[in-house]
Amino acid sequence: MGVLAGVHHAEVVAHRVGEPFGTLVLAVSVTVIEVALIVSLMVAGGVESSGLARDTVFAAVMIILNAIIGLSLLVGGARFGEQSFGMRGVAASLTTLMAISVLTLILPNYTVTVSGPYYSKFQLIFIAIVSIVLYGTFVLVQAVRHRDYFLPKEGCDNEESHATPPSTKIAFISSGLLIACLGAVVLLAKALAPSIEAGVDAIGAPKSLVGVIIAGVVLLPEGLAALRAARANRLQTSLNLALGSALATIGLTIPAVAIVSLITGLTLTLGIDVKSTVLFLLSLFVTVLSLSTGRTTILQGTVLLVVFAVYLLLTIVP
Repeated sequence: MGVLAGVHHAEVVAHRVGEPFGTLVLAVSVTVIEVALIVSLMVAGGVESSGLARDTVFAAVMIILNAIIGLSLLVGGARFGEQSFGMRGVAASLTTLMAISVLTLILPNYTVTVSGPYYSKFQLIFIAIVSIVLYGTFVLVQAVRHRDYFLPKEGCDNEESHATPPSTKIAFISSGLLIACLGAVVLLAKALAPSIEAGVDAIGAPKSLVGVIIAGVVLLPEGLAALRAARANRLQTSLNLALGSALATIGLTIPAVAIVSLITGLTLTLGIDVKSTVLFLLSLFVTVLSLSTGRTTILQGTVLLVVFAVYLLLTIVP
């Protein structure tokens, strides 16, 4: 119920402020609360939680790129045959996402000042600053300088686009309720963490599966909102939500956990292993190719969902 309520209030706010600000509100709201959850678990877990941020961020990005985008393309393609979107906004999102992803999740494995998968303190500070700069520049481009890149293409609007926007009062109320709903979802994920860990141990699966499950719960509001937008033939909005969430997840989480690591002295594990690197690069490559023409069908959605299925299988049975 909390997830469905969150999606409703996010759509109210989005309709009031318009695109792309509406999708930005939901992406940043979820990510800020997700960061708070990760930081609290890191501080409480101590040394054993050194890879928690990496596992959660990696799982979130894989879910967004393959599951959320894949399902949106599949559902939208099944209902409308072919859907179109503006390529310039998607290209800007993917360019920034690829740069931040490689710098934060892959490059740490190949540094020599400190043997990977770690950054030295100076390197960690620099990468944290770079992440903030890249994400900040993306938000500037999305919301101010080139806002038109992220607006729906002509002919892709539906009746919802022409409905009367809610009043400012209702939008403010929905904003507060949105934050409350997202907070409830994250707190639920945190409360369920011990039970999830026990279940994962019971089936003999790796600990990384816990991060995948928690990331899935936290991303439910964004996932449902993106799916509903695709079903309403608003693929641009759906992609804005998904790719914006992936960027916010990395661009805000990594600097936050880097600060915590530097203050507390906890070692921060960032680099992913070889198997994860292959799957991650495959996901980025397939996503770029799938969104390279400005038009999508059920084929692209099916391919992305298959990659996600392989990722889940190799997480459970490595």
